[in-house]
Amino acid sequence: MLEPQDRDLLVDVLEMNEEKLTLKQAKIVQAAIEVFSEKGFAGTSTSEIAKRAGVAEGTIFRHYKTKKDLLISIVLPVISKLALPFLADQFVKEVFEDEYEEIDEFFRELIYNRFYFVKKNVPLMKIVLQEMFYHSEIKENLSEILADKLMPAFSQAIQRFLNEDQKEKVPMETILRLSISSVVGYLITRFMIAPDHAWDDDQEIEYTIQFIRSGLKGLA
Repeated sequence: MLEPQDRDLLVDVLEMNEEKLTLKQAKIVQAAIEVFSEKGFAGTSTSEIAKRAGVAEGTIFRHYKTKKDLLISIVLPVISKLALPFLADQFVKEVFEDEYEEIDEFFRELIYNRFYFVKKNVPLMKIVLQEMFYHSEIKENLSEILADKLMPAFSQAIQRFLNEDQKEKVPMETILRLSISSVVGYLITRFMIAPDHAWDDDQEIEYTIQFIRSGLKGLA
């Protein structure tokens, strides 16, 4: 069922930024994504980014005042347009607005959708996860989108799969937290913690769905 959907990272960088980037700027941003994801923001120097991009270090500072400005130019578009890892408007439309007969069908569509997204954007996702704890701009932007986009859509989609006992006994926030943790935990382990493991992805996704379904049944 899984099909590769790889695209050139430079294409994504160009598309994610509202301002049209020159080819040189795009190369700088692409290099920054690669080095930030490998070494983290604190461990990366602008000279390393310049070398990877094939430009003079001074060129970076003509386009970005500081290293943090360069980081924010990468991360905020990811959060606001593509999001980590559930928040894009396109994702909400693709997954949450459909009608599903069974809860398994809903979670299967959700997980595969985000599987392809994370697979294509691993370096970007690593940067967001690493830096959200150290930069308030990233954390605040992410929290706002979580509250405004993800939680209402997820809540509405999953409500009809719950019986009355579950709705009365368990806060929706708890159901969302437990469900999302299972999915995000799988994706982080799959692509960031143990990417070289011999994964049977279709089977792992089915196990994740079974785990969530069984957990929800036990909440009644």
